[in-house]
Amino acid sequence: MQRLYDFLRRHPTGVDTFWAVLLLGFSGLWLMADTTGTEQIIAAIFTVGLCLVIALRRRAPVKMLLLTAAIGVGQLVFAIPTNPGDFAMFVITYTVASGPTIPRWASRCALAGALLGPTLSLWRFSEGPTSRPVWEMAFFTALLTVPFVLAWVLGDSMRTRRAYWAQLEEKAARLEKEREAQSRIAVAAERARIARELHDVVAHNVSVMVVQADGAAYVLDTAPEQTRQALETISGTGRQALAEMRRLLGVLRTGEQPESGEYVPQPGVEQLSDLIDQVRGAGLPVDFRMEGEPRPLPSSVELTAYRIVQEALTNTRKHGGPDVGSTVRLSYKDDELDLLVEDDGRGAQHELYEEGGADGLGHGLIGMRERVGMVGGSLTAGPRPGGGFRVTAVLPLKPQR
Repeated sequence: MQRLYDFLRRHPTGVDTFWAVLLLGFSGLWLMADTTGTEQIIAAIFTVGLCLVIALRRRAPVKMLLLTAAIGVGQLVFAIPTNPGDFAMFVITYTVASGPTIPRWASRCALAGALLGPTLSLWRFSEGPTSRPVWEMAFFTALLTVPFVLAWVLGDSMRTRRAYWAQLEEKAARLEKEREAQSRIAVAAERARIARELHDVVAHNVSVMVVQADGAAYVLDTAPEQTRQALETISGTGRQALAEMRRLLGVLRTGEQPESGEYVPQPGVEQLSDLIDQVRGAGLPVDFRMEGEPRPLPSSVELTAYRIVQEALTNTRKHGGPDVGSTVRLSYKDDELDLLVEDDGRGAQHELYEEGGADGLGHGLIGMRERVGMVGGSLTAGPRPGGGFRVTAVLPLKPQR
Protein backbone atom coordinates (compact mmCIF):
# COMPACT_ATOMS: atom_id res chain seq x y z
CA MET A 1 0.00 0.00 0.00
CA GLN A 2 2.82 2.37 0.84
CA ARG A 3 4.52 1.59 -2.48
CA LEU A 4 1.32 2.46 -4.34
CA TYR A 5 1.02 5.72 -2.41
CA ASP A 6 4.64 6.63 -3.16
CA PHE A 7 4.14 5.79 -6.83
CA LEU A 8 1.08 8.02 -7.06
CA ARG A 9 2.96 10.89 -5.38
CA ARG A 10 5.81 10.54 -7.88
CA HIS A 11 3.42 10.61 -10.86
CA PRO A 12 0.81 13.33 -10.17
CA THR A 13 0.16 13.99 -13.87
CA GLY A 14 -0.67 10.31 -14.39
CA VAL A 15 -3.18 10.44 -11.54
CA ASP A 16 -4.77 13.59 -12.98
CA THR A 17 -4.94 11.98 -16.41
CA PHE A 18 -6.80 9.02 -14.93
CA TRP A 19 -9.44 11.33 -13.43
CA ALA A 20 -9.62 13.26 -16.72
CA VAL A 21 -10.36 10.08 -18.63
CA LEU A 22 -13.01 9.12 -16.07
CA LEU A 23 -14.61 12.58 -16.40
CA LEU A 24 -14.50 12.25 -20.18
CA GLY A 25 -16.47 9.01 -19.91
CA PHE A 26 -19.26 10.57 -17.84
CA SER A 27 -19.29 13.61 -20.11
CA GLY A 28 -19.59 11.34 -23.16
CA LEU A 29 -22.72 9.74 -21.71
CA TRP A 30 -24.20 13.21 -21.24
CA LEU A 31 -23.30 14.22 -24.80
CA MET A 32 -25.06 11.22 -26.29
CA ALA A 33 -28.13 11.60 -24.11
CA ASP A 34 -28.81 15.36 -24.06
CA THR A 35 -27.23 16.94 -27.16
CA THR A 36 -27.59 16.61 -30.91
CA GLY A 37 -26.23 18.17 -34.07
CA THR A 38 -24.06 21.27 -33.90
CA GLU A 39 -24.64 21.67 -30.18
CA GLN A 40 -23.19 18.19 -29.62
CA ILE A 41 -20.04 19.00 -31.60
CA ILE A 42 -19.46 22.27 -29.72
CA ALA A 43 -20.19 20.61 -26.37
CA ALA A 44 -17.75 17.79 -27.25
CA ILE A 45 -14.99 20.33 -27.94
CA PHE A 46 -15.66 22.10 -24.64
CA THR A 47 -15.76 18.76 -22.79
CA VAL A 48 -12.39 17.68 -24.18
CA GLY A 49 -10.97 21.06 -23.14
CA LEU A 50 -12.28 20.68 -19.59
CA CYS A 51 -10.86 17.16 -19.35
CA LEU A 52 -7.54 18.57 -20.55
CA VAL A 53 -7.74 21.08 -17.69
CA ILE A 54 -7.99 18.17 -15.21
CA ALA A 55 -5.04 16.34 -16.79
CA LEU A 56 -2.67 19.34 -16.88
CA ARG A 57 -3.84 21.33 -13.86
CA ARG A 58 -0.58 20.80 -11.94
CA ARG A 59 1.78 21.13 -14.89
CA ALA A 60 0.35 24.44 -16.19
CA PRO A 61 -2.22 25.75 -13.69
CA VAL A 62 -2.36 29.35 -14.97
CA LYS A 63 -2.83 28.29 -18.60
CA MET A 64 -5.51 25.80 -17.58
CA LEU A 65 -7.29 28.56 -15.63
CA LEU A 66 -7.34 30.76 -18.73
CA LEU A 67 -8.58 27.81 -20.81
CA THR A 68 -11.36 27.18 -18.28
CA ALA A 69 -12.41 30.84 -18.39
CA ALA A 70 -12.54 30.72 -22.19
CA ILE A 71 -14.64 27.55 -22.13
CA GLY A 72 -16.99 29.09 -19.55
CA VAL A 73 -17.52 32.13 -21.77
CA GLY A 74 -18.05 29.83 -24.74
CA GLN A 75 -20.71 27.88 -22.89
CA LEU A 76 -22.58 31.10 -22.18
CA VAL A 77 -22.28 32.30 -25.78
CA PHE A 78 -23.31 28.98 -27.40
CA ALA A 79 -25.86 28.13 -24.71
CA ILE A 80 -24.19 24.87 -23.66
CA PRO A 81 -25.93 23.86 -20.42
CA THR A 82 -24.26 22.74 -17.24
CA ASN A 83 -22.75 19.26 -17.67
CA PRO A 84 -20.41 16.81 -15.86
CA GLY A 85 -17.36 18.40 -17.50
CA ASP A 86 -17.97 21.59 -15.53
CA PHE A 87 -16.59 19.74 -12.50
CA ALA A 88 -13.18 20.81 -13.86
CA MET A 89 -14.07 24.38 -12.85
CA PHE A 90 -14.16 23.34 -9.18
CA VAL A 91 -10.85 21.56 -9.53
CA ILE A 92 -8.96 24.36 -11.28
CA THR A 93 -10.31 26.91 -8.78
CA TYR A 94 -8.89 24.84 -5.91
CA THR A 95 -5.62 24.15 -7.76
CA VAL A 96 -4.89 27.80 -8.57
CA ALA A 97 -5.75 28.93 -5.03
CA SER A 98 -3.60 26.25 -3.38
CA GLY A 99 -0.40 26.55 -5.43
CA PRO A 100 2.34 28.29 -3.39
CA THR A 101 4.25 29.31 -6.54
CA ILE A 102 1.21 30.40 -8.57
CA PRO A 103 0.88 34.22 -8.96
CA ARG A 104 -1.61 35.85 -6.67
CA TRP A 105 -3.39 37.53 -9.59
CA ALA A 106 -4.31 34.10 -10.90
CA SER A 107 -5.77 33.14 -7.52
CA ARG A 108 -7.81 36.35 -7.45
CA CYS A 109 -9.07 35.70 -10.96
CA ALA A 110 -10.15 32.22 -9.85
CA LEU A 111 -12.06 33.78 -6.94
CA ALA A 112 -13.74 36.26 -9.29
CA GLY A 113 -14.77 33.40 -11.54
CA ALA A 114 -16.10 31.46 -8.55
CA LEU A 115 -18.29 34.45 -7.61
CA LEU A 116 -19.50 35.46 -11.09
CA GLY A 117 -19.62 32.15 -12.96
CA PRO A 118 -22.58 30.52 -11.18
CA THR A 119 -24.56 33.78 -11.30
CA LEU A 120 -24.06 34.27 -15.02
CA SER A 121 -24.85 30.62 -15.72
CA LEU A 122 -28.07 30.64 -13.70
CA TRP A 123 -29.37 33.82 -15.30
CA ARG A 124 -28.30 32.65 -18.78
CA PHE A 125 -30.14 29.36 -18.64
CA SER A 126 -33.22 30.44 -16.69
CA GLU A 127 -36.51 30.53 -18.58
CA GLY A 128 -36.72 34.31 -18.27
CA PRO A 129 -36.39 37.14 -15.75
CA THR A 130 -40.07 36.83 -14.71
CA SER A 131 -40.27 33.05 -14.57
CA ARG A 132 -39.15 32.93 -10.92
CA PRO A 133 -39.34 35.32 -7.96
CA VAL A 134 -36.27 37.43 -7.23
CA TRP A 135 -35.70 35.83 -3.83
CA GLU A 136 -35.77 32.37 -5.41
CA MET A 137 -33.22 33.41 -8.04
CA ALA A 138 -31.01 34.89 -5.32
CA PHE A 139 -31.28 31.73 -3.24
CA PHE A 140 -30.29 29.42 -6.09
CA THR A 141 -27.50 31.81 -7.11
CA ALA A 142 -26.03 31.66 -3.60
CA LEU A 143 -26.54 27.89 -3.51
CA LEU A 144 -24.48 27.45 -6.69
CA THR A 145 -21.87 30.02 -5.71
CA VAL A 146 -21.03 28.60 -2.28
CA PRO A 147 -19.35 25.37 -3.55
CA PHE A 148 -17.05 27.34 -5.86
CA VAL A 149 -16.15 29.79 -3.09
CA LEU A 150 -15.51 26.93 -0.67
CA ALA A 151 -13.20 25.31 -3.24
CA TRP A 152 -11.23 28.58 -3.45
CA VAL A 153 -11.15 29.01 0.36
CA LEU A 154 -9.93 25.44 0.84
CA GLY A 155 -7.23 25.96 -1.77
CA ASP A 156 -6.11 29.25 -0.24
CA SER A 157 -5.92 27.58 3.18
CA MET A 158 -3.73 24.87 1.71
CA ARG A 159 -1.49 27.54 0.18
CA THR A 160 -1.10 29.20 3.57
CA ARG A 161 -0.38 25.89 5.27
CA ARG A 162 2.19 24.89 2.68
CA ALA A 163 3.89 28.28 2.95
CA TYR A 164 3.95 27.88 6.74
CA TRP A 165 5.53 24.44 6.53
CA ALA A 166 8.01 25.69 3.94
CA GLN A 167 9.05 28.47 6.34
CA LEU A 168 9.42 25.95 9.16
CA GLU A 169 11.60 23.71 7.00
CA GLU A 170 13.70 26.67 5.90
CA LYS A 171 14.09 27.81 9.50
CA ALA A 172 15.03 24.30 10.61
CA ALA A 173 17.62 24.05 7.83
CA ARG A 174 19.02 27.48 8.75
CA LEU A 175 19.21 26.56 12.44
CA GLU A 176 20.95 23.30 11.54
CA LYS A 177 23.54 25.21 9.51
CA GLU A 178 24.00 27.67 12.38
CA ARG A 179 24.47 24.79 14.84
CA GLU A 180 27.05 23.22 12.55
CA ALA A 181 28.85 26.55 12.23
CA GLN A 182 28.78 27.07 16.00
CA SER A 183 30.07 23.53 16.50
CA ARG A 184 32.95 24.17 14.11
CA ILE A 185 33.75 27.44 15.90
CA ALA A 186 33.63 25.69 19.27
CA VAL A 187 35.89 22.90 18.03
CA ALA A 188 38.36 25.42 16.61
CA ALA A 189 38.34 27.42 19.86
CA GLU A 190 38.88 24.27 21.91
CA ARG A 191 41.75 23.17 19.65
CA ALA A 192 43.34 26.61 20.01
CA ARG A 193 42.93 26.47 23.80
CA ILE A 194 44.50 23.03 24.03
CA ALA A 195 47.30 24.12 21.69
CA ARG A 196 48.05 27.10 23.95
CA GLU A 197 48.05 24.92 27.05
CA LEU A 198 50.31 22.31 25.44
CA HIS A 199 52.70 24.99 24.26
CA ASP A 200 52.92 26.62 27.69
CA VAL A 201 53.34 23.33 29.54
CA VAL A 202 55.88 21.83 27.15
CA ALA A 203 57.87 25.00 26.50
CA HIS A 204 58.27 25.91 30.16
CA ASN A 205 58.98 22.51 31.64
CA VAL A 206 61.20 21.28 28.83
CA SER A 207 63.25 24.49 28.93
CA VAL A 208 63.78 24.00 32.67
CA MET A 209 64.81 20.40 32.09
CA VAL A 210 67.24 21.39 29.31
CA VAL A 211 68.88 24.06 31.49
CA GLN A 212 69.24 21.67 34.41
CA ALA A 213 70.55 18.88 32.17
CA ASP A 214 73.17 21.20 30.66
CA GLY A 215 74.20 22.36 34.12
CA ALA A 216 74.41 18.78 35.41
CA ALA A 217 76.55 17.75 32.48
CA TYR A 218 78.87 20.73 33.07
CA VAL A 219 79.50 19.97 36.79
CA LEU A 220 79.16 16.22 36.60
CA ASP A 221 82.77 15.48 37.55
CA THR A 222 83.54 18.48 39.76
CA ALA A 223 80.34 18.90 41.82
CA PRO A 224 78.42 15.65 42.28
CA GLU A 225 76.06 17.26 44.81
CA GLN A 226 74.98 19.95 42.35
CA THR A 227 74.56 17.26 39.71
CA ARG A 228 72.27 15.30 42.03
CA GLN A 229 70.25 18.43 42.76
CA ALA A 230 69.90 19.19 39.05
CA LEU A 231 68.73 15.65 38.37
CA GLU A 232 66.14 15.94 41.15
CA THR A 233 64.90 19.18 39.58
CA ILE A 234 64.66 17.47 36.20
CA SER A 235 62.72 14.61 37.74
CA GLY A 236 60.29 16.93 39.56
CA THR A 237 59.79 19.10 36.51
CA GLY A 238 59.10 16.05 34.37
CA ARG A 239 56.49 14.79 36.84
CA GLN A 240 54.84 18.21 36.88
CA ALA A 241 54.78 18.28 33.09
CA LEU A 242 53.22 14.80 32.99
CA ALA A 243 50.54 15.83 35.50
CA GLU A 244 49.56 18.86 33.44
CA MET A 245 49.66 16.79 30.25
CA ARG A 246 47.26 14.29 31.84
CA ARG A 247 44.93 17.14 32.72
CA LEU A 248 44.94 18.42 29.14
CA LEU A 249 44.52 15.00 27.60
CA GLY A 250 41.69 14.32 30.01
CA VAL A 251 39.72 17.04 28.22
CA LEU A 252 39.83 14.91 25.09
CA ARG A 253 38.45 11.81 26.77
CA THR A 254 34.85 10.80 26.09
CA GLY A 255 33.12 9.31 29.06
CA GLU A 256 36.31 8.04 30.70
CA GLN A 257 37.52 8.90 34.19
CA PRO A 258 41.18 9.17 35.09
CA GLU A 259 42.51 6.39 37.27
CA SER A 260 43.44 8.74 40.10
CA GLY A 261 40.02 10.41 40.29
CA GLU A 262 39.84 14.12 39.60
CA TYR A 263 42.05 15.86 37.09
CA VAL A 264 44.82 18.13 38.28
CA PRO A 265 43.31 21.61 38.92
CA GLN A 266 44.33 24.46 36.67
CA PRO A 267 47.16 26.59 38.02
CA GLY A 268 46.43 30.08 39.28
CA VAL A 269 47.94 33.05 41.12
CA GLU A 270 48.60 30.99 44.26
CA GLN A 271 50.91 28.69 42.26
CA LEU A 272 53.07 31.59 41.04
CA SER A 273 55.36 31.26 44.04
CA ASP A 274 56.06 27.62 43.16
CA LEU A 275 56.67 28.62 39.55
CA ILE A 276 59.12 31.35 40.60
CA ASP A 277 60.97 28.93 42.90
CA GLN A 278 61.24 26.45 40.06
CA VAL A 279 62.64 29.10 37.72
CA ARG A 280 65.10 30.25 40.36
CA GLY A 281 66.19 26.67 40.85
CA ALA A 282 66.89 26.49 37.13
CA GLY A 283 69.39 29.36 37.48
CA LEU A 284 67.33 32.43 36.58
CA PRO A 285 67.25 35.12 39.33
CA VAL A 286 63.69 36.45 39.68
CA ASP A 287 62.52 39.39 41.80
CA PHE A 288 58.88 38.61 42.56
CA ARG A 289 56.55 41.07 44.31
CA MET A 290 52.82 41.26 44.89
CA GLU A 291 51.12 44.63 45.47
CA GLY A 292 47.66 45.35 46.75
CA GLU A 293 45.28 43.15 48.75
CA PRO A 294 45.11 39.59 47.37
CA ARG A 295 41.55 38.30 46.84
CA PRO A 296 39.76 35.53 44.94
CA LEU A 297 39.85 36.00 41.19
CA PRO A 298 37.89 34.46 38.31
CA SER A 299 39.46 31.16 37.29
CA SER A 300 39.99 32.40 33.72
CA VAL A 301 41.91 35.44 34.97
CA GLU A 302 44.02 33.32 37.32
CA LEU A 303 44.98 30.87 34.60
CA THR A 304 45.76 33.72 32.19
CA ALA A 305 48.00 35.46 34.73
CA TYR A 306 49.85 32.24 35.51
CA ARG A 307 50.43 31.39 31.84
CA ILE A 308 51.64 34.90 31.00
CA VAL A 309 54.25 34.81 33.77
CA GLN A 310 55.24 31.26 32.82
CA GLU A 311 55.64 32.08 29.13
CA ALA A 312 57.46 35.35 29.78
CA LEU A 313 60.01 33.67 32.08
CA THR A 314 60.45 30.85 29.57
CA ASN A 315 61.21 33.42 26.86
CA THR A 316 63.69 35.11 29.21
CA ARG A 317 65.61 31.84 29.60
CA LYS A 318 65.51 31.19 25.86
CA HIS A 319 66.39 34.67 24.56
CA GLY A 320 67.78 36.66 27.50
CA GLY A 321 71.34 35.43 27.21
CA PRO A 322 73.84 34.82 30.06
CA ASP A 323 73.68 36.58 33.42
CA VAL A 324 70.13 37.74 32.87
CA GLY A 325 67.81 38.70 35.71
CA SER A 326 64.03 39.03 35.69
CA THR A 327 61.38 40.98 37.59
CA VAL A 328 57.76 39.94 38.13
CA ARG A 329 55.16 42.36 39.56
CA LEU A 330 51.58 41.39 40.33
CA SER A 331 49.32 44.33 41.32
CA TYR A 332 45.76 43.96 42.64
CA LYS A 333 43.57 46.96 41.86
CA ASP A 334 39.89 47.67 42.33
CA ASP A 335 38.70 46.44 38.94
CA GLU A 336 41.79 44.99 37.29
CA LEU A 337 44.90 42.89 37.79
CA ASP A 338 48.16 44.31 36.42
CA LEU A 339 51.10 42.13 35.42
CA LEU A 340 54.66 43.16 34.67
CA VAL A 341 57.38 40.73 33.62
CA GLU A 342 60.67 42.18 32.40
CA ASP A 343 64.32 41.22 32.16
CA ASP A 344 67.65 42.96 31.62
CA GLY A 345 68.94 40.59 28.95
CA ARG A 346 69.39 41.05 25.25
CA GLY A 347 65.70 40.59 24.42
CA ALA A 348 64.03 38.69 21.61
CA GLN A 349 64.34 39.17 17.88
CA HIS A 350 61.98 41.72 16.34
CA GLU A 351 59.97 39.22 14.28
CA LEU A 352 59.18 37.10 17.35
CA TYR A 353 57.02 39.78 19.00
CA GLU A 354 55.83 41.81 16.01
CA GLU A 355 54.98 39.23 13.35
CA GLY A 356 54.19 36.22 15.50
CA GLY A 357 57.38 34.36 14.75
CA ALA A 358 59.05 32.69 11.81
CA ASP A 359 59.55 28.96 11.15
CA GLY A 360 57.30 28.01 14.04
CA LEU A 361 58.80 30.43 16.59
CA GLY A 362 57.00 33.13 18.53
CA HIS A 363 53.80 31.18 19.22
CA GLY A 364 54.08 31.86 22.95
CA LEU A 365 53.44 35.58 22.48
CA ILE A 366 50.56 34.77 20.13
CA GLY A 367 49.11 32.53 22.83
CA MET A 368 49.49 35.28 25.44
CA ARG A 369 47.60 37.77 23.26
CA GLU A 370 44.84 35.23 22.67
CA ARG A 371 44.51 34.49 26.39
CA VAL A 372 44.37 38.15 27.33
CA GLY A 373 41.85 38.87 24.58
CA MET A 374 39.56 36.09 25.83
CA VAL A 375 39.23 37.78 29.25
CA GLY A 376 38.83 41.27 27.75
CA GLY A 377 42.25 42.57 28.74
CA SER A 378 45.19 44.17 26.97
CA LEU A 379 48.79 43.07 26.51
CA THR A 380 51.96 44.87 25.44
CA ALA A 381 55.21 43.05 24.65
CA GLY A 382 58.46 44.42 23.30
CA PRO A 383 61.99 45.67 24.11
CA ARG A 384 62.33 47.94 27.10
CA PRO A 385 64.51 51.07 27.33
CA GLY A 386 68.03 50.21 28.37
CA GLY A 387 67.92 46.66 27.05
CA GLY A 388 65.96 43.55 27.80
CA PHE A 389 62.35 42.66 27.20
CA ARG A 390 59.10 43.67 28.88
CA VAL A 391 55.62 42.14 28.97
CA THR A 392 52.74 44.04 30.57
CA ALA A 393 49.14 42.89 30.84
CA VAL A 394 45.97 44.40 32.24
CA LEU A 395 43.28 41.86 33.15
CA PRO A 396 39.82 43.20 34.07
CA LEU A 397 38.18 41.69 37.14
CA LYS A 398 34.62 42.76 36.29
CA PRO A 399 32.44 41.42 33.45
CA GLN A 400 32.75 43.39 30.24
CA ARG A 401 29.54 45.03 29.03
